[in-house]
Amino acid sequence: MELKCRKGGEECYGLSEMTLLFDISQRLIQSKQLKNDLNTIIRMVTEYLGAERSFLTIFNRENSNIYIEAAYGLSNVQQAKGKYKLGEGIIGKVVEMSRPVVIEKISKSSLFLNKTRQELYKDGKELTFICVPIIDDGRVRGTLSVTRIFNPHITFEEDTRLLSIIGSMIVRTARQRQERLEEMETLKQKNLELETQLSSNKSLNMIGNSGKMRDVYSLVQMVGKTNSTVLIRGESGVGKELVADAIHEASTRKGKPFVKVNCSALPDSLIESELFGHEKGAFTGADAQRKGRFEMANGGTIFLDELGDVPLSTQVKLLRMIQQREFERVGGTQTIKSDVRIVAATNRNLEEMIKSEDFREDLYYRINVFPIYIPSLRERRDDVPLLVDHFIGKFNKENSTKIKRITTSALDMLMVYGWPGNIRELENCIERACILSTDNVIHSYNLPPSLQTADSTNTLAKGGMVYTVEQVEKQLIREALTTTKGNITKAAEDLKVTERMLGTRLKKYNIDAWRYKV
Repeated sequence: MELKCRKGGEECYGLSEMTLLFDISQRLIQSKQLKNDLNTIIRMVTEYLGAERSFLTIFNRENSNIYIEAAYGLSNVQQAKGKYKLGEGIIGKVVEMSRPVVIEKISKSSLFLNKTRQELYKDGKELTFICVPIIDDGRVRGTLSVTRIFNPHITFEEDTRLLSIIGSMIVRTARQRQERLEEMETLKQKNLELETQLSSNKSLNMIGNSGKMRDVYSLVQMVGKTNSTVLIRGESGVGKELVADAIHEASTRKGKPFVKVNCSALPDSLIESELFGHEKGAFTGADAQRKGRFEMANGGTIFLDELGDVPLSTQVKLLRMIQQREFERVGGTQTIKSDVRIVAATNRNLEEMIKSEDFREDLYYRINVFPIYIPSLRERRDDVPLLVDHFIGKFNKENSTKIKRITTSALDMLMVYGWPGNIRELENCIERACILSTDNVIHSYNLPPSLQTADSTNTLAKGGMVYTVEQVEKQLIREALTTTKGNITKAAEDLKVTERMLGTRLKKYNIDAWRYKV
């Protein structure tokens, strides 16, 4: 007995269905570019079912979006519009629930969003929408859908079964496309984060991409939005003033006064007058009333650089200003209020100063609300190449030089130097080298002699054969690491010693091989 079913009003047999599945399997086996064959397979399904259109979607788990990957009966514009969120419309529900959905008459369904702007009728006849999930290892990879003329004689379970079988056949391709989409989404997100970070760093007017500097950028962005008092700590020359600038620019006070005071540059007799102002006749030479820096900074930010140099007598008034935001001018009795944000900086050890009673403990705790430590240049040597490029560009512009690059040997010297003067010293070093260069290239001999002396590397001669041998040995190791770009195995081969022997000497001489990597 021959089994029959009704499809689209015409008779069909199991044989024709088997033929379709065989043709699809052959195409999948022989295909070299499955992506290009998906549209053909979708067309074959559409024509076999006598449908109006059909399409395959892929679910991107990274952003919970669903996209049309291949289609037949839809224009490119319609396909581009076919984007769905998880749980949105029929497509989103099928992905969310992991089970098929059949809408017998799409014109009467509120779930059918029709984002692709399909016709709701065909020659005045209602249309049916069938959507099945494509599942692999218990995970939904996408959906396979068809739209066809409504026919009460059609068994929808049969169409759903056929679409599910075809979906299982193309699931490998769907999985590959899903993974590709998710990989692209991850790359886009990382790229966006990098662009945001670079844009943020640019707005901070600071150079450096080391881990420690990224931590600084993060702290600046977080505290910048607040009105909290900030204490910037670090050695001289690390760029504490730039951090203060960045905090002000990141705050709601941006555009308001930003007053800077270098406390170490003011004599003890004048610092109080500079900070709080004075009345006419308050002291000899006070011919007129004068506003202080706190009064000038009202509504904005004041930056107290070298806070550790403020005398104890002034620290008392400074404490009151921080606590109550009020003060009196020198020689005056009127209390003045000032809405000012305080950012302070110091390179001194305030904790030791408190022990020696050179700094008030109560002031320390008032000023140390949100400390930010700026690492020294030797703590972030990875930033040296970036800083060198920045300074070369700067001095090319300022001094009309045309420096194009710095040699590897010169850069190696900059990388291993201790930089006691930090970024300020590096900047001066590069400016000098740019001036001395005669071929638009910075060579090692263009660098200051201090980078090439025993003093700079803490290797002052102590005399004796053992010391001399050690110096020669260290020099040979450094040259080998420079040649091999920090590769210990290759360096050991060049030096004709075992890797273990070289490792022992690296530890003995406190040589970090990673500093020589490019």
